[in-house]
Amino acid sequence: MLQPMSAAKPPAAPARALDLLIVGAGFGGLYMLHKARSMGLQALVLEAAPSVGGTWYHNRYPGARVDIQSMEYSYSFDEALQQEWRWTERYAGQPELLRYANHVADRFGLRDGILFDTRMQGAAFDEAAQQWVVRAADGRQWRTRFLVMASGPLSSPNRPDFPGLRDFAGPVFHTADWPHEPVDFSGQRVAVVGTGSSAVQAIPIIAQQAGELTVFQRTAAYAAPARNAPLDPDFEARIKADYANFRARNRRMHGGFGNLLPPNPVSALAATPAQREAAFEERWQVGGFAILGAFNDLLTSLESNALLAEFVRGKIRGTVSDAATAALLSPTHTIGCKRLCVDSGYYETFNRPNVRLVDVSQRPIERFDARGLHTGGRHHDFDALVLATGFDAMTGTMLRLDLRGRAGLSIQDKWRAGPLNYLGLGIAGFPNLFNIAGPGSTSAFTNVIVAIEHHVDWIAECIAHIDAQGHGTIEATEAAEAAWTEHVNAAARRTVFLSCNSWYLGANIPGKPRMFMPLADGFPRYADHCATVARKGYEGFVLQ
Repeated sequence: MLQPMSAAKPPAAPARALDLLIVGAGFGGLYMLHKARSMGLQALVLEAAPSVGGTWYHNRYPGARVDIQSMEYSYSFDEALQQEWRWTERYAGQPELLRYANHVADRFGLRDGILFDTRMQGAAFDEAAQQWVVRAADGRQWRTRFLVMASGPLSSPNRPDFPGLRDFAGPVFHTADWPHEPVDFSGQRVAVVGTGSSAVQAIPIIAQQAGELTVFQRTAAYAAPARNAPLDPDFEARIKADYANFRARNRRMHGGFGNLLPPNPVSALAATPAQREAAFEERWQVGGFAILGAFNDLLTSLESNALLAEFVRGKIRGTVSDAATAALLSPTHTIGCKRLCVDSGYYETFNRPNVRLVDVSQRPIERFDARGLHTGGRHHDFDALVLATGFDAMTGTMLRLDLRGRAGLSIQDKWRAGPLNYLGLGIAGFPNLFNIAGPGSTSAFTNVIVAIEHHVDWIAECIAHIDAQGHGTIEATEAAEAAWTEHVNAAARRTVFLSCNSWYLGANIPGKPRMFMPLADGFPRYADHCATVARKGYEGFVLQ
């Protein structure tokens, strides 16, 4: 049960007064700290890990890699930084992304503003003082005018409570909390539970090591080839010669990022079968998310979507030699209603003699024991277990906090039916609290670095406006919040995203309210809306 803030261990020293307290030292927290300092604000970051990097500190499973091209999945706020950093691959791997985060922290002298190994436990808004009182797990407290949650939309691992899991005698790994020391599966019988994005990346690597690999799949995943390769120096030089305009063009794209081929403004239904096949094949060869831009209605028309889905299923059948396995690996839901995976040899892996696939969609995992697990009336023995079961996305981290707004309103009560918010940035009842890349924003469908920079810049301009006008607080109104929630729902209804269960809806977490959390409106429209709100004196917010 959540305890009131008064029950906390008293701090050893008086609470330190801040302008801005930031939770998380991933890409969002680092830029927010840099931005705050550039404004002359007294800012501090609390980070539970011993290092910067956020998701790229924790997600170090075999094959962990970004699915946005490196030249775009990077900060744009400093031209010298853009020019000096050299990416080695088209899609950067986790080690390189973590090196980049550390380089940014050192280059801009940010480490002295970060308290590592410090986990935020709770915060309460002091209405009389117009401040947040923030408490760490060790009892330390700080007072701050503004509280910025930069904990990220994918930061709380989903750990299913399988019966008997604690009885398993071998090591248990989770892709979102991988050990820092090397893990060697050589000669072992390994089980992987899950076939989402992390599993699609990890399975080909684990299969190369393991003596036997058994993959337990509940829902098949669509995966497009990454076509990853060393970064072409000529391509890098062309981008860097005009980086500003490259970034500007990408911000006008629906997802805030571009591809080697521009989106096709034609409906799939208007093309001939031969034209569709050629368009799909061209983008399949380019790799990554390019295939979703083959026609303009693949994510809005179920009929058009079905044509692309069958094209990908054809690729699976043409890759996996065993027909029964290929059928199990072929998804039946709409493509894109769950995040499209970007892979390097995923389907080919199931042609290996040491890899087998077990379908648990109709016969779920019943229980674990010391030697393995039971499903479908059969026992599967293995030596090591990998849980690739994803995240409690977008709300999981905040809902684990003792976060209380006006009149002691807890975030658990506020979000009991789903994550109500305005613009994805503010929450009625929680003054001076901002959320970066959370529910209600386009972050899940946008190059997240673009989403982060946009949010940080908007928050910084908002704080500057508040200070210039002599206000103490800013708070979303309940009316604006309700209208925004309906706007998010309406945007989702115009797409195929509601046609299947996904983490976008919270469907991967038992008991989690079903609410479509990210905004599917496209980054340019969202950014324009946020700019209009600010231009109109922060319409939908109350400033006092």
